[in-house]
This record gives sequence, C-alpha cells and structure tokens, in this order.
Amino acid sequence: MNTVHQEAVGGRFDRQHMLHARERSWAALHGIRERMRPGISEDEAKAEAAEVFAALGMERLWHPVIIRIGSNTTKTYRERSEPVRLGENDIYFIDLGLVFEGHEGDVGDTFVIGHAPQQQACAEAARELFRVTANAWHREGLSGEALYAFAEQQAQAMGWRLNHEIKGHRVSDFPHAVHKAGDLGEYGERPADGLWILEIQIAHPTEAYGAFYEDLLTLG
Repeated sequence: MNTVHQEAVGGRFDRQHMLHARERSWAALHGIRERMRPGISEDEAKAEAAEVFAALGMERLWHPVIIRIGSNTTKTYRERSEPVRLGENDIYFIDLGLVFEGHEGDVGDTFVIGHAPQQQACAEAARELFRVTANAWHREGLSGEALYAFAEQQAQAMGWRLNHEIKGHRVSDFPHAVHKAGDLGEYGERPADGLWILEIQIAHPTEAYGAFYEDLLTLG
C-alpha cells in the first residue's frame, strides 16, 4: 500500500477540526474520570459516559467506549472483560473514540484511586513512555515501525512489558477506515502531523495490572 493512500483524508478534512475533536475528547475522558468511584462497574461507567458525551455535543462514537478496571487493564481492545468493580485502591483506564464536527478524536489514559503506589507507577510509566516515544518522532522523524521498536526498548529499560498487539492507527475526518491505512507500528514512513494515534499499553511483568495511554501525534 502506498504512502499517499495510507495518509489520505476525505474532502471535509480540516486540521483545526481534528485538534478540536482531540480537545473535546480529552474533556470527555476527564468528565468520565470524575464519575469513577469505588464500587462502579465497567458497564455502569460506560452508561454514565453517555451523559458526559451529550453535554459536550458529541456527534457519534467511532469505536465503542472502553473502560477497564483492575486486572482487565492488561486486556487488549478485542478481549472481553471479566466482571469486576472498582476497588478502594485500584487502577483503571478509559479509551474513547469520539466524533466532533465530523472529525475523529481518540484518547486514552490510566488513573488510580486510593492508595496503590505500584499501580500509580504503572500509570505514570505509560504516560512517560508515550512522551519519550512521541518526542523521538518529533526529534528524529522515525517511521511508525521504528517508533514501536523504540517504545519496546524504552519499556524494557523502564521495567515494564509493552503490549505488542497495540500498534496505533490512523484518524481523520470520519470515517478514517475507508482509507485502510493499517497500523502505525507497521508503517514504514515517518507519520505525518495530526493523522496518527500513538497507542501505548504496558503491563507489569508478573502482576495482573497494566496501563494505557494514547493521543494524536502532533507538532502543535
């Protein structure tokens, strides 16, 4: 597949709308975070998320809302969660794919409630790994493939296990899927500004918890 097609956009594409979708998606994520409390289940949290989306003027979902709690934080996008409720000292992540003004936002972050220092370290490590990997894209112009090789080396050095099944993807004006761009981790060129989502999912090498962080690769 050629690079031009892999970074193709639709006729409505506008970079400012992409940045707006990103900003609104982060607002939605933190709105859900404010509702997370001990005892809530993943399904209950997703039901309450609909109220957050409506208040922000979301047009539609482009992928299902994903909220993972506790040991489910090690699961990938397509794996089913086990029934679980948020504990007093626990970890969870939120992964949103929302459409605003016809453009796709895709954001994810991990949080801890109560006192769970090891899980907190994992959440912070996912953010840091995203930061240093995105900085490598800024600084060195790495290809998508090279970005994930870099992320793997960094994760090992930090003492975490990188989930190799999570490799990032395209976004654009909805629906990006018509361009069939493939995964960022399999893209052999330097990803363009404002078109690709860098996804990072890590796990503790032996314990049943992990963390997730994703955001748009942008020079802005």
